Amino acid sequence: MDQDSHCAAERELLEAVSRITTSSTTSPSDEEENQPKAEISCQVRKENPEKDDTQDSSATLSPNSSMTTKELQEYWRNEKRQCKQIKLLFEIPSTRIVEHHLSKYVMYKIIILQTGSFDSNKSVIERRYSDFEKLHRNLLEEFSEEMEDVTFPKKALTGNFTEEIINERKLAFKDYLRLLYSMKYIRRSKKFIDFLTRPELQEAYGCLRGGQYTKALEILLEVIGLQERLTRGNAVAIVPTLCAIVVCHKDLENPASAFEYGEKALSRLRVHSSHRYYIPLLETMITLAYELGKDFLSLQEKLEEWKTKKDPIRIFTLKELAVREYVR
Repeated sequence: MDQDSHCAAERELLEAVSRITTSSTTSPSDEEENQPKAEISCQVRKENPEKDDTQDSSATLSPNSSMTTKELQEYWRNEKRQCKQIKLLFEIPSTRIVEHHLSKYVMYKIIILQTGSFDSNKSVIERRYSDFEKLHRNLLEEFSEEMEDVTFPKKALTGNFTEEIINERKLAFKDYLRLLYSMKYIRRSKKFIDFLTRPELQEAYGCLRGGQYTKALEILLEVIGLQERLTRGNAVAIVPTLCAIVVCHKDLENPASAFEYGEKALSRLRVHSSHRYYIPLLETMITLAYELGKDFLSLQEKLEEWKTKKDPIRIFTLKELAVREYVR
C-alpha cells in the first residue's frame, strides 16, 4: 500500500472511531429515547463498575493521530463489540399434548436465542399453560404497574386442545415473553428467571442428590448458558450452578473439567469472599490442583488469609452445599 492509500485508510478509521465515540457520549435521556428496550451491553458496563475494571485496556484507548492503522482497527472492533445490542429472542415452534392419568395438557416448546453476538447457542425448554399462568400471577403481585397493559391469553372452557386454539396460544405466549423481556425490571427479576430455568435446575439437583451425576451434568451444562444470559451483570448468580458442575465432574473422575469450572466460579467470587460457596470451593480447588499437579499455593494462601479474618465456624463441603440447593 502506498503512502497516500495508507493515510486515506487511517483517516477513514479515525472518522469511524470518532462516530462511535460521539455516539457513546449521548446523554442518558437521549439514550432512553433512542435505544430499544432490549439490553445494551455498554449500559451494563455503566451499571457494573466492577466489570469495567476488567475490560481490556485497548478498549479504553482514545483515538488519536499517533495510533497506527492496526491499532485503530483493533480499537474500532473493541468499541463495536462492547456497544453491540444484546437481547434474547423467544420462539415457540411446536407443541405436544401430554396425557397423564386423569390429566391432559399442552406443552409448549420454547427456543431462546441470543442475538447481537457471535453466540449461536440456543436453549430449549418446555412449559405448559399453567406455568405461564403462575408466572403472570407472580409478576402481577410484584410489578402491578409494569404489568398493567400486559394481556394474558385466557383459558377457554372448551376447545383447549384444538389446533386453532393451540396455534393462537403459541403466538400469544411468544409475544408475551417478548414483551416481558423488553421490560428491564421484569427480565432481571427472580420470578422471570426462575420461570425459564428453575424446573430444569430442580431436575438436575434431584439427579445430583440421587447420585445420577452424568444426567445431572447433562442438564446443568444445558441450562448454564441460559442462566448466564439471563443474569448478565450479576456475577455471583450462577455460582451455585457452576459449583454443582464441579461436583459432578469431580465425582465422575474428570478433575481437569472440574478444575476448569471451578476457576470460572472463583473468578466470580474474587470480591465476594463472604459468599457461602467461597471457602468450600477454595478447599475443593486445592484438592483438584494437587491431584492435577498444578500450583495450589496461591489457593492455600487465600484460604489461610480468610481463616485469619473470620471466626472459625462449621463450613459445609462443596457437595454438601450443592445437594441442599432446590430442596422442596
